[in-house]
Amino acid sequence: MIGFSGKTLCVLGAVATATTSTTLFCTLPTPSPVEAAEEKAPSGIVAAQDRKQGFACENPVRAKRDPEQSKAHEAVWLLQCKTERYRVRLIPKMAAKVERLENREKTDSR
Repeated sequence: MIGFSGKTLCVLGAVATATTSTTLFCTLPTPSPVEAAEEKAPSGIVAAQDRKQGFACENPVRAKRDPEQSKAHEAVWLLQCKTERYRVRLIPKMAAKVERLENREKTDSR
């Protein structure tokens, strides 16, 4: 907390902005769209975007953010479904871009 003469002005993490000598506003930093997506995009949400684009992912197993492919306003997720894998690019106010990937799991043919 930021204190001034024994009084608390802002909670830790808030940004204090003085507009006049007597007015002080405390605001919390707003996460970027990518950070917000990272916090709120479990496998079910990413799988729903996948299905909206016509791909089948009825049983999502996990979704992992791909930081190397992600950009400032484009979160890229690697989505593992029961039988398929996808790369899903989430772009605000646009349809998701979905790419089917090869499954890394190899079946034993014995």
